[in-house]
Amino acid sequence: MSTPQPQASPADVLELDRPEQLKALGHPLRLKVLQALGQSDEPLTNRELAARLAVDPGHLHFHVRMLHRAGLIERAEAAGREKPYRAVAKHLKVGSDIRAAGGASELQAAQLRELERGFDAHAAKGRFRSAQVHTRLAPETVRDLLRRLVQELTELEDESEPLQTVTFAFHPAIEQGETD
Repeated sequence: MSTPQPQASPADVLELDRPEQLKALGHPLRLKVLQALGQSDEPLTNRELAARLAVDPGHLHFHVRMLHRAGLIERAEAAGREKPYRAVAKHLKVGSDIRAAGGASELQAAQLRELERGFDAHAAKGRFRSAQVHTRLAPETVRDLLRRLVQELTELEDESEPLQTVTFAFHPAIEQGETD
């Protein structure tokens, strides 16, 4: 295992403003890499990440490089041959220009795949919870409520508790008979 030098903590939020950043997040394994780096107190090498995620290090290397090129992870200083990485931020936020242009679709598709995997793995055991609410609120109000909830989840986080995945989404309601 590498011996990382003291490093600055990751930023709280990185605003994604480039299409290549979203493209880098369009694969579930890359989301898992970010999750693993976010959970670790120390930077991790490709080999350490592969062991945690139970994947081949050669296969993972491509995904780690893509995240690094997109600026979502960075190399940490360390002695030795292997290069450890850390996340550049605890949370990612898609910039408004990219959202308005519909550029977040790959990330959203990856999140939906992860949600489906969570359902498949945990619903039969009663360990999957969901809620769907129909409400008449301005989209800005819903976004503000979600921002406040994410902030509260972050503030209440307890490292001794098991990791939970919480997925939020909202969209205009699909009216009965509407096809697209």
